[in-house]
Amino acid sequence: MSSVQKQIEEIEAEMARTQKNKATNYHLGTLKAKLAKLRSELINGPGGKSAGSKDAARGFDVTKSGDTRVGLVGFPSVGKSTLLTTLTGTRSEAAAYEFTTLTCIPGTMKYKGARIQVLDLPGIIEGAAEGKGRGRQVISTARTCNLILIVLDAGKPLTHKKIIEAELFSFGIRINQVPPNIKIVKKEAGGIGYQEMVPQTKGMNADVCRLVLKEFKISCAEVILREDVTVDQFIDVIEGNRAYIPVLYVFNKIDSITIEELDILDQMPNYVPISSRDEWNLEELMEEIWQKCNMLRIYTKPKGQIPDYDEPVILHSEKNPTVEEFCNRIHKSLMASFSHAWVWGRSAKHQPQRVGKDHELCDEDVVQIVKKAG
Repeated sequence: MSSVQKQIEEIEAEMARTQKNKATNYHLGTLKAKLAKLRSELINGPGGKSAGSKDAARGFDVTKSGDTRVGLVGFPSVGKSTLLTTLTGTRSEAAAYEFTTLTCIPGTMKYKGARIQVLDLPGIIEGAAEGKGRGRQVISTARTCNLILIVLDAGKPLTHKKIIEAELFSFGIRINQVPPNIKIVKKEAGGIGYQEMVPQTKGMNADVCRLVLKEFKISCAEVILREDVTVDQFIDVIEGNRAYIPVLYVFNKIDSITIEELDILDQMPNYVPISSRDEWNLEELMEEIWQKCNMLRIYTKPKGQIPDYDEPVILHSEKNPTVEEFCNRIHKSLMASFSHAWVWGRSAKHQPQRVGKDHELCDEDVVQIVKKAG
């Protein structure tokens, strides 16, 4: 066992036996900061370089293609390869024994005009973040995805879900979370400035802030907390290399469980029950992928021609994208000669409507770009 791994276990044991109250808050904050630094060192080598550096474990070399990228993560032999073959038509070897897939196999599926790249990643095991069973390569590739599908066997214990979540967390992936609204500005001098814009109820205060920053050798900085956050979220912002990725739990092989068991699973958020072998409920899975990736279709219309409904421009946006974002998606140089646009669809007050670059578009709008004269 490596010395770093031993230190991590010692800190985890100390945290487990420490009571959580106001008196121990500072001590726990320091332990969490030390733990985060050691995990970073374990994954990325001495110096705690980011997961994308040349010293870190490299992911599988797969060229990014299509409009969005989805990764299939799970234990061996849960049906990931069968799901890839069913969704994309790409042949991925499937068998009854474990570790059938030994490398990353990409495939592409089309849904609502969008080309979605699906990656079948090798099965991971407990301890993957420390490098067991090519786990680092698998999770490094998962970091590059717009969405992770955690594929689980509906007939196996739910503890598998917890194990995979813990491995992704250890590697700096924060599932179904958004980056906390914290601003940290390092300074040359002046000590630590600490401001709370909202009351902190989850353990953060000025003393904990200073202890954690001291652990990361930051002595002069301005810290502004704009939301109620935990110490762990504060450490994530300091480290600055976390990936915030949406996750769907795909329970495969539902043909092997009873209706009563399915009703219990149905209480879980962000979950889709399927059977990739019998092709059950795949339409709901594809719709959930579409919704989770926040994808919208915008159709282009050349002057004097009918709109191109076969190849929409796919945009990713939690709120409605603007005409400027649409133009930049087509080509970065388009805005230099942009005059105005004609828009047909739900975002237009009348059909068509002449709009500027700040007009917000809706799903399935039709846009015609007009360039400056001359």
